[in-house]
Amino acid sequence: MWAVPSAWRRYVRPQDFVWLLLFSALAAFSPERDPIVIGLLVALGVVQVLEPRIGALASVFLKLALCYVLIGYSGGVSSSFYLILLLPVITGATHFGLTGAALISLLACAEYLSFLVFIREDQYISSQGALELILRAIFLPVVGYLTNELAGSSRIETQKAQAAAEELAAANRSLHEAQSQARRADRLAALGQLTGGLAHELRNPLGTMKTSAELLSRNVSQDNAIAREMAGFIASEVDRTNSLITRFLDFARPQPLKLQKGDLASMLDTAIERFEREQKNGKTSVTVFKNYSPDVPPVAFDAELMERVIANLLLNAAQASPPGGVVTVKTRLNDSTAEIAVIDRGSGIDPKNLENSPPNPRAWASAWQLSPRLWMSMAPTLRLKARRARAVCSEFSCRSTGNNDLE
Repeated sequence: MWAVPSAWRRYVRPQDFVWLLLFSALAAFSPERDPIVIGLLVALGVVQVLEPRIGALASVFLKLALCYVLIGYSGGVSSSFYLILLLPVITGATHFGLTGAALISLLACAEYLSFLVFIREDQYISSQGALELILRAIFLPVVGYLTNELAGSSRIETQKAQAAAEELAAANRSLHEAQSQARRADRLAALGQLTGGLAHELRNPLGTMKTSAELLSRNVSQDNAIAREMAGFIASEVDRTNSLITRFLDFARPQPLKLQKGDLASMLDTAIERFEREQKNGKTSVTVFKNYSPDVPPVAFDAELMERVIANLLLNAAQASPPGGVVTVKTRLNDSTAEIAVIDRGSGIDPKNLENSPPNPRAWASAWQLSPRLWMSMAPTLRLKARRARAVCSEFSCRSTGNNDLE
């Protein structure tokens, strides 16, 4: 089958050749061999081919004008080309709805019946001929109405197909998201199993090392201060490593939530006191400023694990702050959401890199200890915000339901 080259498809459609073939057949088998009639048929074919480019409205008026001249040259009311008036009628019914189809059909009827004015006095129209003229005129609005109905049905089906395609695309996106979440859950489960097994294998030699260090510390002579000090270092480092392993185990085995309704401000005060005690023995030295909103209602949460989340956020903020810096803990009520923000005045984040900055990993690990559901939900709600280019805010939200439960 002959195909239109790709370079021509922008200008020539396959149906254009069909139209040209049909109008060529009309010209070839026309009972009127007048060159003007042949030329008018060719002009109508060209207008039909150019309709997408010149617009439907211009096409309708050009067709009405050419049809009027063609029928006039080929016999007026007795012309064999009266059906050519269906071209503007069908175009109007397809593009301009029921009202447009009715108006253009009336114009086509008036155009055809107007040739009655040009009947000579010696010509006579019988009653049968009058009925034929009325029948020809009625055909035009009938075809226009049927075409409009078909075009309307086609538009409705097209809209349904588009709506179905959009629903399918949305379902496909949801499916891909669900598959991605399932893959992430599988990776986390595998990571949890690996972590649990690795932690178990590490604790056995760590226990032996600590026991050996304690025996060495008790049995070494008082004069050997260096050996006693090294034994103490070994024991303390073993304890620190064991504490790290415990955190990994907490990550691998999420704890069940112990939800109790309480005051967020009291929980934050406890977490801040814990952080201040720990920073005295650490390398950080910052001042914590409290900015609590009195509008935040009591909500149900796991106080112990939430304290760990806040303490880790404070530690991260302190590490990012200069010595003697200030870290602000802020709460506010946003509709039915209680928001907690931990803000530091560290080096800040370049605004162009803000979207790609990962959330606080300490907070993510602590959120996993609360529940896998909260860990997954903190991905969009735990975020970093730049303030005045030298402040970073780690923020997450606790939505309270009708029972003030943590969502």
